[in-house]
Amino acid sequence: MQAQLIALDWGTTSLRAYRLGEHGRVLEQRSLGAGIMQLPTTPRTILGQPITDGFELAFDEACGDWLDAEPTLPVIACGMVGSAQGWREATYQQTPASVAALSSALVTVRSVRGVDVHIIPGVLQRSELPNVMRGEETQVLGILDSLPASEATKPFLIGLPGSHSKWVRAVAGRIEHFDTFMTGEVFAALSSHTILGRTMQRSDAFDAEAFDRGVAVSRSASGAAGPLSTIFSCRTLGLTGVLSGAAQSDYLSGLLIGHEIFALTQLLGQTQAPLPAVILIGSDALIARYQRALDANGFPQVTLAEQATERGLWQVAVQAGLISSSSSAAGRPLHPEN
Repeated sequence: MQAQLIALDWGTTSLRAYRLGEHGRVLEQRSLGAGIMQLPTTPRTILGQPITDGFELAFDEACGDWLDAEPTLPVIACGMVGSAQGWREATYQQTPASVAALSSALVTVRSVRGVDVHIIPGVLQRSELPNVMRGEETQVLGILDSLPASEATKPFLIGLPGSHSKWVRAVAGRIEHFDTFMTGEVFAALSSHTILGRTMQRSDAFDAEAFDRGVAVSRSASGAAGPLSTIFSCRTLGLTGVLSGAAQSDYLSGLLIGHEIFALTQLLGQTQAPLPAVILIGSDALIARYQRALDANGFPQVTLAEQATERGLWQVAVQAGLISSSSSAAGRPLHPEN
């Protein structure tokens, strides 16, 4: 099948490239460890020119052969490639943000191949404590585009668990508000660089009981002291023989994710009751943990989304006129889990 678009999800540590056909169908995809902080450094000749620029080298490695075969394909990218440390800075667009707003603010960088790479800007939320996202906004737009027309106008809470988890409130197809929790990065730092990690024993098996115990503590009277107090229990429960070394990592994970979800319920309690439907994007293993914590905190409906990034990149490209609007997105649906 002939391709219509090359779409790049270009983050800090990785670069994912998609060759998309009609209706945004994924014809081919690749994943490279060539994020903006670890770009290639070995010079290479591209179209007869000696190239040393890391962004050019990574771009050519990701999709140079695709462009050799189809040199007129449009290219769109999202993520940290548009940051101040990226290939070309794409200034944040402020909330509320929609497909139309983001697609009208694309920033273009011309590659040595003579191909324009169109970069989607991130989103800025101005407040007393400002918030930003790059890349997640495209995933959110992909989710919103996949919703049935009857559901599209309803308020949704979209969760993107990760190093810096994002929780996005979307209304009528627009990103209205979002909160960030550094849960993943804090977990990694505590496990590797504090005394808590000294008694942890690494295990590939998930200890659901230990994880659920951590979530329960975050919701308990003891949890009211907050994570800076409760995280020390990871050590003391080990010292007193309540938690084995192999269970401590999952307990800490449950504790931190539990505090995140409980804090989220408090934030939502200020504006919404009852709790809204949730749509999750992310790796299967991480989503499974978040689903357990969401269930424990009373969220009534949790749905898993697939191909959010590809959908979002495709939809912005259509809106921006890079490809024909007649090739509207059509892909796999969301998968309800409750």
